[in-house]
Amino acid sequence: MENATEHVQCLIIGSGPAGYTAAIYAARADMKPVMYQGMQPGGQLTITTEVENFPGYPDGAQGPQMMEDFKAQAERFGTDIRWGVASKVDFSVSPKRVWIDEKTEITADTVIISTGASAKWLGLPSEERLNGFGVSACAVCDGFFFKGQDVAIVGAGDTACEEATYLSKLCNKVTMIVRREEMRASKAMQHRVLNNPKITVLFNSETEEILGDKGVTGARIKNTKENTTQDITVTGFFVAIGHDPNSGIFKGQLVLHDNGYINTVAGTTRTSIAGVFAAGDVQDYTYRQAVTAAGSGCMAALDAERWLTEQE
Repeated sequence: MENATEHVQCLIIGSGPAGYTAAIYAARADMKPVMYQGMQPGGQLTITTEVENFPGYPDGAQGPQMMEDFKAQAERFGTDIRWGVASKVDFSVSPKRVWIDEKTEITADTVIISTGASAKWLGLPSEERLNGFGVSACAVCDGFFFKGQDVAIVGAGDTACEEATYLSKLCNKVTMIVRREEMRASKAMQHRVLNNPKITVLFNSETEEILGDKGVTGARIKNTKENTTQDITVTGFFVAIGHDPNSGIFKGQLVLHDNGYINTVAGTTRTSIAGVFAAGDVQDYTYRQAVTAAGSGCMAALDAERWLTEQE
C-alpha cells in the first residue's frame, strides 16, 4: 500500500546539537518542524562520555544526557520528533520531496540538513570484529576503560595528537601509528606528542591486523620503508583518521565540496538550492564542535524562517 504524502513547513533531517537547536528555533517561530532523527539519534555526542567544553555546564555533562536535554527542549516547543532515516531526496521540485526509510514520502517548504559526520575506519576485518572489544574511534569516550594499560592509536592529525595526549594521562604507554614520514598535525601538537615520554611514534607504519580473539591483545604493524613487520602488545586500539560527512543522499542534488561536505554560502547555512539549509558537521569540516554545530542549527532555522517570509 502506498503511503499518503505528508506536507510539512519545515523538515529537519538528522538530530544532534545542530538538528535539535534548529528545531528549538523553528518551533518557537511557529514553523511546526518535523524531525527525523537518523541512524544515530543525538549524533556523535551520544558516543561521548564527558562533555566539558559546552558553555553553561561548569561541571561538564554526559554526552547522551546532554542530547536528551536538547531533545526535551525541542519537544517542549512542539517539534514532532520521529524515528527514521532519510533515504532519498528530490530538491529539483518545489515543495522539496524527501523519502523516509524508502517508503514514506514527505513534501516540505524548507529542509534543514543536520546529518552530521561519521568516524572513518581502517577497513580491516579484525577491526570490525573487535569493535567495542578494545577497538574504538573515540579516545575521549573509551580511554577510561584502559587505565594503566598499553594502547595504540592510528592517525597523524591534530585530533590523533590530542587523543594520544589524552590517553597518555590514563594509560601506561601509547604507541602512535603514523602512515607517512611525518605528521599532518600542527607543530605545537607534534611537539607535545614527540616530547611526551609515554608516547612512542612509529612513522612509515601501517596496521596489517589487530590481534586478539575476544578482545584486543596486540597489533601487527608493517614498516613500509624497511618492509619489516612487528607485533606490539596492546589491549586498546584507537582509530583517529578523520570523519566522513553523512552527505551521500545529497550527491547530485546539492553542491558539495571535494571532501564531500555540503557547500554553504559563507556566513549563512544556505545551500545551492533555495529553501534547503545545512547545519553542523555535515557542512563544517573546520571546527566540528558541539557548540559550533548548535550555533549553525540556530542560523539554519533563522535562515529558513526568513526565506519562508520572503516567499509569502
